[in-house]
Amino acid sequence: MAATRERQQAILAGPIGPTMLQMAWPMLIGIAAIVLFNVVDTFWVGQLGATELAAMSFTFPVVMIVFSVAMGIGIGATAVIARALGHGDEQQVRRLTTDALLLANTSVILVAVLGLVTIDPLFRAMGAPDALLPLIRQYMVPWYLGVGLLVIPMVGNSAIRATGDTKTPSYIMLVAGLVNAVLDPFLIFGWGFFPKLGLTGAALSTVASYAGAFVVALWVLVRRERLITFEWPAMADVLDSWRRILHIGLPAGATNMLGPVSAGLLTRMVADYGELPVAAWGVGTRIEGLATIGIGALSTAVTPFIGQNFGAGNCDRIRRSMRFAIGAVLVWGFGAAAVLALGAGPIASLFNDEPEVVTWAALYLMVIPISYGMLGVAQVIGTSLNALNRPLKASGLVVTRLLVLAVPLAWLGSELGGLTGLFAGIAAANILIGVVALAVVYRQLAVVEDEVEARGIVPEPAPA
Repeated sequence: MAATRERQQAILAGPIGPTMLQMAWPMLIGIAAIVLFNVVDTFWVGQLGATELAAMSFTFPVVMIVFSVAMGIGIGATAVIARALGHGDEQQVRRLTTDALLLANTSVILVAVLGLVTIDPLFRAMGAPDALLPLIRQYMVPWYLGVGLLVIPMVGNSAIRATGDTKTPSYIMLVAGLVNAVLDPFLIFGWGFFPKLGLTGAALSTVASYAGAFVVALWVLVRRERLITFEWPAMADVLDSWRRILHIGLPAGATNMLGPVSAGLLTRMVADYGELPVAAWGVGTRIEGLATIGIGALSTAVTPFIGQNFGAGNCDRIRRSMRFAIGAVLVWGFGAAAVLALGAGPIASLFNDEPEVVTWAALYLMVIPISYGMLGVAQVIGTSLNALNRPLKASGLVVTRLLVLAVPLAWLGSELGGLTGLFAGIAAANILIGVVALAVVYRQLAVVEDEVEARGIVPEPAPA
């Protein structure tokens, strides 16, 4: 674990700003790779026809739910492994990493078995017509059979990130995204000597790309970082690891599922204004995903940084890193808002040339991005609370933003000011949740400091 100790040296004693930025920039690549997966799959399947695209669209909620479960386990694993690293307990680090992968594997087997036997009734309940069920099965059967190869690398990458290494997980995801992009047309359309497999080919491309990620992630965990133990564990130790991981992972996974629910409700409000505003909404949200990529990257890097310093009892360093992260996302958010406001029309026209779509999309890009900075504050604070073992506080921020603020304020804005008011309501919700998050985190930091003092934790020196 020599490489891990070198990264700990930087996290526990190095300059805060440069270290956090060095951890954050590779995450830009990882997030871009995830975007690449979604865009490429949708593009190639769309070439098959509207029917196949509709069938694949029905699978998105199920895929997102499974990914939310995996992300929840991954978030929990990152937090507890980072704290163990900061405390200097290498044996506990190996135990937690191994047990996180066991938990992911067990969960995946249960999901796959349940999913395979419920494809037809589940998708009928979601509103899929019987004519689409054969196409849905073409995609979901291989996807379920290979879902372990998809989910386990996600959790493995979370363990690698806990050590402070954000580059390796990002490169793994980038390579997986490129493999998927290359394989998609060959397996979907039967290019070269490959058979034409349609939706089955799209699923197999995804599974094959993650199979490579699975192998590389395991090699890094076992051979390079030596984070896996092959000692036969006591069941009580495994269950204790699972309890600690799920203490954070269950709330995180559950709140991840709220995003699609909230997005669906907001889209339904926009749909009252017609198809073209919905198209503009789609353009705006896609651009937003790219514009806030820096916020997502820094939010991901915060967890191992704060988690390790929490484990080491470095409360002053936690406070200073929080101030830096908050300042950084505010700068990114306001910078993104300025760029989008100045180029709203031309940027929107890149995605669609319908004048009304461009008009509404440009309005979206001038109103909602004003709030990106404060939205970033809430996101950074949420991930920090998970690292500080406050998962319910972190989940509470997500629930408050999506269901208590965004949906009601968007509705109120729509009633008062039409589509412009709806956009303003969303922006107001983002700003308010940032203010709420600031109040929550500084109160929680004081509680953390009291806990550290009460337990007699002396700040750990950085590894030599």
